[in-house]
Amino acid sequence: MRIAYIGLGANLRSARGGPEHSLRAAARKLAALGRVAAASSIYETEPMGRADQPLFLNAALALETLLTPEELMPRLLAIEREFGRDRSRELRHGPRILDLDLLLMDDSVRQTAGLTLPHPALSGRRFVLAPLAEIAPRFVHPVLGRSIAELLDSLPREGENGPASVRLHHPSAGAMITIV
Repeated sequence: MRIAYIGLGANLRSARGGPEHSLRAAARKLAALGRVAAASSIYETEPMGRADQPLFLNAALALETLLTPEELMPRLLAIEREFGRDRSRELRHGPRILDLDLLLMDDSVRQTAGLTLPHPALSGRRFVLAPLAEIAPRFVHPVLGRSIAELLDSLPREGENGPASVRLHHPSAGAMITIV
């Protein structure tokens, strides 16, 4: 079994409802590809790059799977399409119905036309690192040699990537991603 760390994000409605419903439904779809070993809380995050869009909801999960990274990535893209995402028609850093990113997979390092592991922007994005640090704080980035918690702690304290840009979504309502 391999462990894949997957980032989930959405800020537009899908056929399944608002972004929170999309994240939960996507987590159930991912569970069919293996076993969800851990899932983060849902975080409300400021958009990066384009401020003229709704806030995002982001989460992360650890998926135990028999799939290789090359087998898993097309399945993630298929789930996005099933939710209505058309990557060819969207703006860079624009709104998303659903975004599923393969962030890390064990200690795999890959660079192909359709797959880069670890995810190339992982270490500089608080909206990715905060949920990932919740479920895998000690996981060591196989290229940078630093833990997820260390990478999160090294991010700027101000600006669009500062701590204020990421906060728990409805923390009193128990906003963990659940596979129910």
